[in-house]
Amino acid sequence: MQVRAIAKNIGVSPRKMRLVTNAVKGLRVNEALAVLQFLPQAGATPVRKVVASASANAENNYNLNPDDLYILNIVADDSFRIKRVKPRSHGRAARILRRFCHVTVVVSDDPADAGR
Repeated sequence: MQVRAIAKNIGVSPRKMRLVTNAVKGLRVNEALAVLQFLPQAGATPVRKVVASASANAENNYNLNPDDLYILNIVADDSFRIKRVKPRSHGRAARILRRFCHVTVVVSDDPADAGR
């Protein structure tokens, strides 16, 4: 069975977050949580919380064993952007874009779900 959790509007750009999500894609949930605990990137903490939330959703809502779960899919999508202006020389201005992202985690206990 597939169970998912979503974290929205995380203050890390999607490109930086994909470095973290690609590191744990396909791992067992317990292994992924251990890897995320020691990654130096800023996006590791929010991803760790989402993976733990997906595991808790599977355990509490669907009575799945958390030791059998693995990460079927994990995606970092683009969210909104805060637009700011920074003054530059000769009266010009430069636009600053502060990017945010959404992280979606899908966990499963059945290896046959990978083909779906």
